[in-house]
Amino acid sequence: MQLWLGASGSSSGCVLQNVLNFFSGVRYETNSLDFKVRVDGTVYAAHHVQMPSKQLILMVTQRDRSIAIGASLPTLPSVSVESNDTLLPWRQHQSANGLRRQKRDWVIPPINVPENSRGPFPQQLVRIRSDKDKEIHIRYSITGVGADQPPMEVFSIDPVSGRMYVTRPMDREERASYHLRAHAVDMNGNKVENPIDLYIYVIDMNDNRPEFINQVYNGSVDEGSKPGTYVMTVTANDADDSTTANGMVRYRIVTQTPQSPSQNMFTINSETGDIVTVAAGLDREKVQQYIVIVQATDMEGNLNYGLSNTATAIITVTDVNDNPPEFTTSTYSGEVPENRVEVVVANLTVMDRDQPHSPNWNAIYRIISGDPSGHFTIRTDPVTNEGMVTVVKAVDYEMNRAFMLTVMVSNQAPLASGIQMSFQSTAGVTISVTDVNEAPYFPTNHKLIRLEEGVPTGTVLTTFSAVDPDRFMQQAVRYSKLSDPANWLNINATNGQITTAAVLDRESDYIKNNVYEATFLAADNGIPPASGTGTLQIYLIDINDNAPELLPKEAQICEKPNLNVINITAADADIDPNVGPFVFELPSVPSAVRKNWTITRLNGDYAQLSLRIMYLEAGVYDVPIIVTDSGNPPLYNTSVIKVKVCPCDENGDCTTIGAVAAAGLGTGAIIAILICIIILLTMVLLFVVWMKRREKERHTKQLLIDPEDDVRDNILKYDEEGGGEEDQDYDLSQLQQPETMDHVLNKTPGVRRVDERPIGAEPQYPIRPVIPHPGDIGDFINEGLRAADNDPTAPPYDSLLVFDYEGSAPGTRTDDYLNDWGPRFKKLADMYGGGEED
Repeated sequence: MQLWLGASGSSSGCVLQNVLNFFSGVRYETNSLDFKVRVDGTVYAAHHVQMPSKQLILMVTQRDRSIAIGASLPTLPSVSVESNDTLLPWRQHQSANGLRRQKRDWVIPPINVPENSRGPFPQQLVRIRSDKDKEIHIRYSITGVGADQPPMEVFSIDPVSGRMYVTRPMDREERASYHLRAHAVDMNGNKVENPIDLYIYVIDMNDNRPEFINQVYNGSVDEGSKPGTYVMTVTANDADDSTTANGMVRYRIVTQTPQSPSQNMFTINSETGDIVTVAAGLDREKVQQYIVIVQATDMEGNLNYGLSNTATAIITVTDVNDNPPEFTTSTYSGEVPENRVEVVVANLTVMDRDQPHSPNWNAIYRIISGDPSGHFTIRTDPVTNEGMVTVVKAVDYEMNRAFMLTVMVSNQAPLASGIQMSFQSTAGVTISVTDVNEAPYFPTNHKLIRLEEGVPTGTVLTTFSAVDPDRFMQQAVRYSKLSDPANWLNINATNGQITTAAVLDRESDYIKNNVYEATFLAADNGIPPASGTGTLQIYLIDINDNAPELLPKEAQICEKPNLNVINITAADADIDPNVGPFVFELPSVPSAVRKNWTITRLNGDYAQLSLRIMYLEAGVYDVPIIVTDSGNPPLYNTSVIKVKVCPCDENGDCTTIGAVAAAGLGTGAIIAILICIIILLTMVLLFVVWMKRREKERHTKQLLIDPEDDVRDNILKYDEEGGGEEDQDYDLSQLQQPETMDHVLNKTPGVRRVDERPIGAEPQYPIRPVIPHPGDIGDFINEGLRAADNDPTAPPYDSLLVFDYEGSAPGTRTDDYLNDWGPRFKKLADMYGGGEED
């Protein structure tokens, strides 16, 4: 209930009686700290109160009854007391000595304005006045949000009277309070009083329905849950004041679908919106989902005065493992060929009423007995949930012809409390094994034998035989070679005896780590035939059958003895103990070897060769050296090293001349070679100079030919036809023969024949640069073309450019000049040169 209280100035202990007496016996509360309500309904001021306006609105709440009293109840009484609405926030006091003493500004209590007021507007709220207005003219103004800040002009004030108005209806949900400041200035704008804070509160009305956060809520609860099990929470918000009944929301369940096994399976907490189970009997296998309509009502759930809204709660009954899996039959059977793996022998079908493809439904199969060696496993088909009995370890018909398995099925998730396994969760599986033709096999594979290399051809090494596992089949096994890289071995086709077909050499490239490896095939005569392979490894023991060799084969040394020596080493294809230490020595024949050379052993594998004499002529010498290994018996070899003896520089390196001399050439031959090299270089230099000079002359030469290069008497064939005389712009004067050169030079311009080089100034043709730039070639050609086009002396002088010349004037043409052209043009002169007509 809202009360409009009116008072004059301030009041303390002021009582408004008989306002709420008809609610005797209940407890009341107000939304103001300045006023309280007694149990008899009397409203009184709790302390000294300065009334901001002639009306003050209070909200009174009745707590001991089920309804809330609000402004929307027209039958409730209200109090409106007319009073003086003037506020004097700037109160002046005069002291005894006549001086004015400024006291502290008053704190103006909040001004309460109900929302959604219908006016009329502007509606006066309060009048603000300074007691100085008796002395001077004062203008009042307000500032703040709602006055001069957005939203603008919600409140206004009469600058002369100080009356403050609200200009339009208020909406508490848009803005619940306003903070303004009141100002008092004189006519010149000078501050008369300090600004006063005004607080305006918008009183809430129940004008908003509760709104659910979601229109559809999804929750779940396990089947078989006990009453009181939490399911979900729905929430609705009311934009009205939550401290009043306008914003206090209460919940209730309107309907439940389906109403099985009870129409009230769930209940809701009216204040929190928590939905819990209220009855037992939830069974997912019967009802998988419930649809519950929930209603939210404000005014603390009062359906007569409150506003309501609804939402849908979808409650899914989740599955628990309360149904054990059961085999559809008690026995299963299957068949598998021997020696096959990853073969499905039998499919085991089960039934489970729990939710498909969940841990409560997914089956796990185990073999309890009948397979001690682990030949089988049972895998679960993820789609059908069937158990696939699969062979993971090959079975042998000769060992087991049948298997009797006992299997058990369970779920991934354990059974719910109180649920026992069914006797139908176990079954028997009979598996028969069929016989197939198995391949022979070599019992010892890989087989290793040891023997010395070099055994003679035809030596029996071993017998490499295979075993046929088919004991119940009478079959013959035959042998053949599958891989023999060096073709050293033979095998007996019937008994598998291995003999040598060639001498086995440990130093062969086919030997890896002293082992030779060959593969053999054993095949039976079954249907279809089967075969197996076996590998024979032969470890060859080394014998001393390779003499040592010396390295390097070539070397060089200075012609005079110094620190320059030749280091040599021995290499032996055999292995220990048939290798070093080696013995190095020089042969006694020829005698010059020991006379000129000496050899010094450094260790078991290395030695040094050096000059014995003080000087040895440059050249290439073959130095024989005998090297002997430590085998039993030892082997030796005489190796020849080609040693180049040459003159050396101070660093002990062979000079260029010395290297040539060491190649076996005498001093005369060396000098002749050097002279030839010098002559060849001179010729190359002269040729380069000549080419340079010719290039320079070619660049300085005119673009066109000189007169002495004239080739007028040559007959040139141009297998090409032009576009006709009309397409060619030629000077016809070039065809006329001048009588004398002076006459030519002095003759007026006209048609004339020129077959000799005219005398006159020649234009300057461009000179091509010695080192042309790629872009200069085109410029050079264009400049030469322009010079040739403007050169009257340019050949060919006797070129007949045009053939339709008719003479200088009509009727005066004469061709007598053809007689002057010589014997080559005699026939032409006879035809056109003034002779008698036929």
